[in-house]
Amino acid sequence: MVGLTITRHETATGGEYRAHPADSEALGQLTWTTQAGNPAVHRADLVLVPSEIGGRGIAGRLVEAMVADARENHFRIQPLCSYVVAAFARHPEWADVKA
Repeated sequence: MVGLTITRHETATGGEYRAHPADSEALGQLTWTTQAGNPAVHRADLVLVPSEIGGRGIAGRLVEAMVADARENHFRIQPLCSYVVAAFARHPEWADVKA
């Protein structure tokens, strides 16, 4: 795959990871919100990869970025999006960051 840059963007109540493929203007996204009363838990709400950049593993890379970020910044992930639920099921080694 051509280069992929993933960036993190925060808001007061959550944020998103954005995947920027070098060969496209389209963006993949993984959105999350913080759990009320417990900002150390990030709820992975939605993974969205437009069809024009689909089939490249971008959704998986977005989840991997969130997992790496959780380990580095000491938060846990509550998978809500069906894609993230399935990704955690495929990767038991991520159990340390699952809420």
